[in-house]
Formats: sequence, structure tokens, C-alpha cells
Amino acid sequence: MKREFAVGAAIAAFVAALAAAPVAGRADVPGNPAIDMQQLLRLSAEAAVARETRRVSEDEFIRMSRDPATIVLDARSRERFDVLHVRGAMNLSFPDIAVESLRTLIPDVNTRILIYCNNNFTGADDVFPTKLPATSLNLSTYVALYAYGYRNVYELAPTIDVARAKLVFDTANRRP
Repeated sequence: MKREFAVGAAIAAFVAALAAAPVAGRADVPGNPAIDMQQLLRLSAEAAVARETRRVSEDEFIRMSRDPATIVLDARSRERFDVLHVRGAMNLSFPDIAVESLRTLIPDVNTRILIYCNNNFTGADDVFPTKLPATSLNLSTYVALYAYGYRNVYELAPTIDVARAKLVFDTANRRP
């Protein structure tokens, strides 16, 4: 735990230094106040530290998911979600995470949210295709939820073979 915190703190310090560095934009390209890289880097650093204590085992994920006030969020595409997902999960595709969609799906920022992604599962590459570790959907989803004020987010930590999982999957629309 101490090592994880130290790594998270080092990452946060590095990202914070990047976020504090002045960015020289191109003079011929106008700025856009609706896009803020420095804020993203700052929030990513904060989220990285928080995330280190919010990664849970499969057993803990299952236990937490049984609480009716908990939301299991799948941020993969609707198409892949419809084919196979953790039973009870709600789908909000990552590109659709926005102020209004979050306000509708999860109105209380204090709601406990459990997330998982492609890189948590093996044995079903058609619906859980592996991403590069630095582009894992868990990372993007965690940072996005953190940026929107959701701090009660937990992430499934291990890689699990779908055929050996304790988690139950909804396979109603699974392709042959």
C-alpha cells in the first residue's frame, strides 16, 4: 500500500509539474476555453493518487455491487455492452460522458460507482478487446468521473478470464 501511494504521489507530482508548465500555443490558432489541457493534467494527477486506494479485487467488486445504492458502470460502446457485460451494469459509453448524461444517470455525485473495462477480461476479445495499458478505459473513465466531481469510484483491479470469473455476465445477445 505504501509503495502504491508513493508511485501515485510520484505520478501526481510529475503530472502537476507538467500542468504548471506554461504552454505556448500557435499564434495563428485561436484558443478554446471549452478545452483545457492544463486542467485535465491537474485533475489526472489528483485522480491518480485517489485511484490507488480505490482498486478492488473481484470478490470486493462483487460484494460492493450487491448494495442497491451502488452503480456498476460500463463505459464501453453500446454495441459491445449489448453483447456481453457484467450483470446489473449500466452503460454510458465513454464518448457520451457529459454533464447532462451524468446528471441523468447518476444525479448524486456521492453515489458509489464501480467501473471495469476491456483490460479487466480475457477470453472474450470480440467484446473485451485489449487496449494498450496507458489507454485502458478504466483510466479514462476514472479521470472523467473524478473531473465531474464523482469521488466515490472504485475500479476492478485484476485481469480475469471470462470463463473462470466469479462475476456473472449477461450473455443474452452474445454472438456465436
